[in-house]
Amino acid sequence: MKYSKATNYALHTMVYLTISAGNQAVGVDQLAKVQHLSPTYLSKILTKLVKAGLIESTPGVKGGYRITKHSTDITFLDVIYAIEGKTSLFSCSLEHGETENGECLIENVMIQAEKKMTEELADTSILDIAKQIESRKFEENNCTHST
Repeated sequence: MKYSKATNYALHTMVYLTISAGNQAVGVDQLAKVQHLSPTYLSKILTKLVKAGLIESTPGVKGGYRITKHSTDITFLDVIYAIEGKTSLFSCSLEHGETENGECLIENVMIQAEKKMTEELADTSILDIAKQIESRKFEENNCTHST
């Protein structure tokens, strides 16, 4: 299973905004530079995140993007749904595995697997990952300064 590159960039953007921004807006050029992307491409991703209500856009010289709600409330699943939509990853297309009433046994297995994955993604917040990154940076800085 593979998510789009846009989802990858959206997740990284959300973590970056959580770590670096606070209440200050971060410009699209800075966000694009950090991820080595074109600002135009990243703007399309940011537009989806704005439409989903995960971030807000502030126009002007000191404008940019910032997270709209507390990052503990934003999960990986929220970001994935903002970019990919809420459609199922699998649908039964062949007759093999169907029961007499038309139920697809293969699809049932896939739906259960997707449900477990969805639960895991819904249980992991953007802040969880941001804290882990900050902790590692802190540990790395302390290790280099103490030697």
